[in-house]
Amino acid sequence: MMKTQQKMTYLSILHLIYSMFLRWAVSLGSYSGQGKYPMYGDYEAQRHWQEITVNLPMDQWYKNSTVNNLLYWGLDYPPLTAYHSWICGQVAKLINPEWVALFHSRGFESDEHKFFMRATVFVADILVFYTAVLLVHTFQRRQSKASGDGPESPQVLFSYSMFFLVYPGIILIDYGHFQYNNVSLGLFIMSVAMLDRRQNFIGTSLFCAALNYKQMELYHALPMFCYFVGKIFKLNITQGVKTLVILGVAVISTFTVVWAPFLNVESATNVVSRVFPVGRGLYEDKVANIWCAVSPFFKFKEIFENSTLVKMCAVTTLLTSIPSCLHLTLKPTMRNLKLTLFNVSLCFFLFSYHVHEKSILIPAVTACFLYCKELSLPVSLFLHFSVVSMSPLLFKDGLALQTIVMCCIFIAIVRFEFSSTGEQAGSFLSTITKTKTSKFAKKVSTKQKLAMFKLRKIILTNLTRLAWLVSFLLMLLPLVKSPPARFPDIFALFTSIVSCGVFLLCSAIFHYVQLCTDIQI
Repeated sequence: MMKTQQKMTYLSILHLIYSMFLRWAVSLGSYSGQGKYPMYGDYEAQRHWQEITVNLPMDQWYKNSTVNNLLYWGLDYPPLTAYHSWICGQVAKLINPEWVALFHSRGFESDEHKFFMRATVFVADILVFYTAVLLVHTFQRRQSKASGDGPESPQVLFSYSMFFLVYPGIILIDYGHFQYNNVSLGLFIMSVAMLDRRQNFIGTSLFCAALNYKQMELYHALPMFCYFVGKIFKLNITQGVKTLVILGVAVISTFTVVWAPFLNVESATNVVSRVFPVGRGLYEDKVANIWCAVSPFFKFKEIFENSTLVKMCAVTTLLTSIPSCLHLTLKPTMRNLKLTLFNVSLCFFLFSYHVHEKSILIPAVTACFLYCKELSLPVSLFLHFSVVSMSPLLFKDGLALQTIVMCCIFIAIVRFEFSSTGEQAGSFLSTITKTKTSKFAKKVSTKQKLAMFKLRKIILTNLTRLAWLVSFLLMLLPLVKSPPARFPDIFALFTSIVSCGVFLLCSAIFHYVQLCTDIQI
């Protein structure tokens, strides 16, 4: 046992080094909008925010003016992102003032600046995301030693943390396309880890910080609210009031500190109008959600006005979120919280208004919390297709090679614990079928049950292999064949439709896992 633990410790260290190597390898490639005058892309957006925050007073950061044209990559994330941009901008100004010179630095590109920008992502990764994953890993080890709950073996614990650090989506978007999703997602992971340790004040404060870095963390807000409501109602009056006060202080204090410079009516209005841009449309590009997937057959964007679409999205998102949220409220356990965080965030991605392709990272990182031997198959399949769904965006950035290689590496890592897809499918089926207790099931002989199980395993194994094959065909097809002139986006649209189908299937699976099984996570 001791030798196994030592072996896994060495493997963990190698894994940390390897995950860092993958990040820097991807960072050597191109980025969003490289050399594409006049608007460039997300790389220029992040650089421009550094330019604005360093050169203008805070009350001008979100305000349209002659010195801050919001049509040119205006700030559209909450204040914590702006503060992060200010810190990076100050460092950039010390190294080379030309990088953030007001007006004159627009579209600035150089190898030195690219290295600096990549380094800022890496530093944020180490300080926030890696710290969060190591925190989760440490807590899981302590929990498994103390009670035997959760991932038990060193190998499962290793795979659990490995899913977070080698998940291709966040690496390709942050180190390739160029963003800082690692900060908000890292804060979210820390929040869940702290709640798992019953540190409600710290956990709530960290989640509020994540929400104030990127507003897409609203995908997780409803489950958090239902979890605490359920917790409070199960306590006596004294403990319930005490918990409510602790949560209230955590929320109010965090928001007050973050929003302090913007607590006048004009500044707050400017920030909110930028953070929630209702006029931008139902979805962006070919995102793998319901509205885009059905667009070839039903043109929602042409039939309904934006105000109507906002209401439709709100209603459908809320309705699809109710089963998980209600179950969590009635049974507020950490298992149910993790499942609800995934189920609801995926519902938000599939049905909410103005969704980006990159928003799939939110349910994807949440899915890493659900990793266990029994659920390895649906978790790994969802994570893989989350990357496939972003492939049109990544290929547009010149990251086709990085995307395909990272997907291959991820599939190889999935094989670390399972010798074959059949074994993975068998582990999933053996757990799911335990819930069957119907009269018919009781009458079936053991031999018949075994035969039925083998048949289901064969079917599931072959369907899974087919899914892997289709996913790579979707990525390779645009590289070897040009789309028809009449339908230039046909490949991207087909990728979105297939990915959306997989996401709907995963949503159904994990709703079933939450509501109808007792699988421990």
